[in-house]
Amino acid sequence: MSNAAPTINTNNNDAEPTTNDYDNLDYTALTDALEQTVFENFDDGLYIGMMSGTSLDGMDAVLCQFASDSENTQQPLQLITSHSQNFPARLREVLLALCQPNGTAALTPNFDEPNDLLSELDWFGWASREYSEFASEVVNTLLQQADTDSESVLAIGCHGQTVRHRPQMAVTLQLLDANIIAERTAISVVSDFRRRDMAVGGQGAPLVPAFHKALFSDSASTRILLNLGGIANITVLPANDDPVIGYDTGPANLLLDAWAKQHIDKDYDQDGAWAQSGQVIEPLLNQLLEHPFFAQSHPKSTGREDFNLSWLKSELQAFDKTATDTRYSAADVQATLTELTAISACDQINQFISNQKQSSVYVCGGGALNRYLMTRLQAHLPHWAVTTTTELGLQPTWVESVAFAWLARQTLMGETGNLPAVTGARKGVVLGQVCFA
Repeated sequence: MSNAAPTINTNNNDAEPTTNDYDNLDYTALTDALEQTVFENFDDGLYIGMMSGTSLDGMDAVLCQFASDSENTQQPLQLITSHSQNFPARLREVLLALCQPNGTAALTPNFDEPNDLLSELDWFGWASREYSEFASEVVNTLLQQADTDSESVLAIGCHGQTVRHRPQMAVTLQLLDANIIAERTAISVVSDFRRRDMAVGGQGAPLVPAFHKALFSDSASTRILLNLGGIANITVLPANDDPVIGYDTGPANLLLDAWAKQHIDKDYDQDGAWAQSGQVIEPLLNQLLEHPFFAQSHPKSTGREDFNLSWLKSELQAFDKTATDTRYSAADVQATLTELTAISACDQINQFISNQKQSSVYVCGGGALNRYLMTRLQAHLPHWAVTTTTELGLQPTWVESVAFAWLARQTLMGETGNLPAVTGARKGVVLGQVCFA
């Protein structure tokens, strides 16, 4: 990227500027010129967005271009190409262990790994490097598919892998080494998006509602977006000038995928077919809904710290001790987890649409591909059409990756990236740190 400073003209073009020359400078005009030089060029260039979510199923990446705010266009976004790649098995294993307190205690180094990988910090360092090398590989594959060189891309927005999110402690930790990605790809990297929001009193999440507002708002109708990743979250986009509302509603693919992996040895329950073969265990469902998170008021966010396989197993043990009839199958539990996702999300959505005329809920994230889950959402939202963001021009699997490309653009342009009404922050701030190539 070339961002040369504007030339300072003095009365004598051949002489060094004197003190009096500087005294006569119009510093307001100079500042405006510098801001234009630094930020204007970042408005409508190419960006890469990358996301690996709570479900840890892999890395998604997109190459896209946004229309400048000054342009009157019906196409605010052009998605040029996209690429998704599964994590290497060993990296995924270590990432899953890091997501649980003391989870790395059960890990032992492989023959090709350092023998002193003993503590969580050791494993964190190893995983940061491996994750970043893998992300670099994904970026270079994306560029190759798009037949685009790195010099054409202004920045990569990479969220990193969340391994700890404790908003009650104002702590969030995304595993990533942006230096490696910048070196391997020759593209500047924007990362560490969440902690600036936390520095002004926010929870650092969710951040995607700001992108939803920019791309999907409609002055004629209220729109609800439901993201079904590892965790489910909603964004309420009012038709009027009311603030956008957004927050996590509870678990989604995180529990569904973990239970499927344990019992049918599949990474996910395709189309929700396995869940559909079971029966919802109503008493267990009611017990799971007693988790304190569901009763919290928004803004709120959650993650693997609250909802994980260990939590589910402890809930099943407690249920077995109290239930008069504990005859159920693993498929019944999957059906119950699917219903937990649907009910916890729809209970929140119904708070905002009870007085609204019929419209649509737009689903994105991997859960949008779960046909059974989509039918359960529709059952709990009988007066609204449950569809996907494809209807809004963006396929559901790429929404979050595009969001982080947009957030990287916001950072380089010096624009705010958070919504205080969503995260609970005291003010809007520019998010992220830039590692220049």
